[in-house]
Amino acid sequence: MKLQNRLIWKGNYRITGLLFLKAVAAAVIAIWSISAITQEPSASEILGHVDENITADSRIATISMTIHGRRSSRTVRSKSWVRGTDESFSEYLSPPREAGTKMLKIEDELWIYSPSTDRTIQISGHMLREPVMGSDLSYEDFMEDPVLSNIYKPELEGEEVVSERDCRILHLTAKSDDVTYQSRRLWVDKERFFPLKEEWYGSGGTLLKTLEVKEVGQEQGRWYPKRALFNDVLKRGDGTEVVVEDIEFDADIPDRVFSRAALRR
Repeated sequence: MKLQNRLIWKGNYRITGLLFLKAVAAAVIAIWSISAITQEPSASEILGHVDENITADSRIATISMTIHGRRSSRTVRSKSWVRGTDESFSEYLSPPREAGTKMLKIEDELWIYSPSTDRTIQISGHMLREPVMGSDLSYEDFMEDPVLSNIYKPELEGEEVVSERDCRILHLTAKSDDVTYQSRRLWVDKERFFPLKEEWYGSGGTLLKTLEVKEVGQEQGRWYPKRALFNDVLKRGDGTEVVVEDIEFDADIPDRVFSRAALRR
C-alpha cells in the first residue's frame, strides 16, 4: 500500500511538474508576444508607413495655392491628375491670366503649355530650379521621386510634440549625390505615420525649405495634407499656402490624359 501511494505521489509530482513547465512556457510566449506588439518601430518601418500614406496608385485633386509675397498675395487654382510616381498632368483654372496653362510630367521629362503663346516647352536643366507660378515650390520639387525610401536612408533622431501630436523625428540622408535635397528632417505623427513638419537641406547642410502641415485630412482611409505652408527660406515673403479643396484616391484615369496631345486640348 505504501509503495502504491509512493508511486501515485511520484506520478502526481511529475504531472504537476509538467503543468508548471507548460505554464512557464506559455507565460514566456505571452511576454514575447506583448513585447513584439509594443516594440517601437524602426526608422525604416516608419518611413515605409509614411510612403504608404503619401503615395497612391492614382489621385485627382483640386488645389489652391496662395503665394504670400513681400507686398501682396495672389492665389492660383489648379486641377491635377496623378498616376503612380511617374505620370502627372495639371491644368491651371484661375486667375484668368494663368487659366489654361498645363503641365505634364512623364518619368524624368516635364513639359509646360502656355495658352498665351500657344507653345509647349520642355523644362530641363537650370530651368527646373525656377519657382512654379512664383511660389516657394520649384519644378525640381515636382520632379523628385515621392517615395522617400527610394532615395533616402532614415535614422531616428528623437521625439517632439508638433501641433499637440506626439511625433518621432526622422533624419533622412540621400543615397546619392544627384538628389535635390541631400538631407531632410521629418516630424512624423506617431499614431497616423504622417509628417506634420519637414525641413529640407542642401549639400552643405544649409536649410533651404520648410513645410508645416496646418490641417490634416482623411479620405478613403488615407491621410493627406489638407492645408500646408511651404517656405523657401532663401526668398523674401511669407511662404506659399497650399490647400487641397477636394481629392479622390485610386481614381480611374484614362491613358490619354498623360500625353503631350492633352497639353493643347
